[in-house]
Amino acid sequence: MPKPRKLTNTFAYVIIASFVLSITLLSCEKQVNIHLNSGASNLVVEGQIENGLPPFVVLTTSQSFFSQIDLSTIEGSFVHGANVTVSDSSRTITLREYTLDTGGSYNFYVYTIDSSDPGSFSFVGEIGRSYTLTINYNGKTYTSTAKIPTPMHIDSLTTKPPIQTDSKYPTEISLFINFTDPDTPGNYVKYFTKRNSEPYFAGDTYSDEVTNGAPVNFPIFPGHNTQNPDSGWARRFFIGDTVTVKWASIDKGVYNFWETFQYATNVVGNPFASPINVQSNISNGALGVWAAYGSTNTTLIITH
Repeated sequence: MPKPRKLTNTFAYVIIASFVLSITLLSCEKQVNIHLNSGASNLVVEGQIENGLPPFVVLTTSQSFFSQIDLSTIEGSFVHGANVTVSDSSRTITLREYTLDTGGSYNFYVYTIDSSDPGSFSFVGEIGRSYTLTINYNGKTYTSTAKIPTPMHIDSLTTKPPIQTDSKYPTEISLFINFTDPDTPGNYVKYFTKRNSEPYFAGDTYSDEVTNGAPVNFPIFPGHNTQNPDSGWARRFFIGDTVTVKWASIDKGVYNFWETFQYATNVVGNPFASPINVQSNISNGALGVWAAYGSTNTTLIITH
């Protein structure tokens, strides 16, 4: 198997860690012992293509609920040597595996266009086209198709004082997004935020099931920064921030994944929450998502 090449360019990528939720049954009459199996390992896919940008795919394997999760475990979960192709129905390219240069002790890996093939640089996402991802690994084939929808342009970003103030954050500001939803039903959005020199982080999802064809105004928050999950400032905007919002139109399959993934992530540890299966759009039992984004970017410097 050829060794992955080093990739020094900066890619905005998301690594999805898959967890199996366990349920403990309690009884006041007798003790119940439940023996849980570790479960089979599944392929986990996190791939995307965006208008004007090439495809990239991160492949890992799911971990047992009982596994100790650290950077070494994550590095060992990456899948190497898979055959990964992306097709737009008229052209198919084979992605190449690269090592991401993180500057740390552990390596991360991504499949993207082959830098030794000049022709592959022209393979970028186009609005209105569908893209099929095919992965051949360990004798199995996994596929998914997603379409880049026409982007929905937002009208503006505006600021307001926060509804609840915190003395620890005197310069905190609430950021609102304003746009008019198209009068055709079935519009879905995933937004990402970038503050100052930070990379993009994934925010929430939006559906027009209730607001179809109407003006929309709602607050947005900085995308989830997994490096600072418990930091109070990580989920706030402040005076002086330069904020860019990537407003990405998505199809229903991608929306279903992000909506269920978000819910499952938020309720981890809540014994009263209803269990939910994250809805992957990958075939053959793989977990994760192949996402096609029709994106526009809007930037605001917060001055007051």
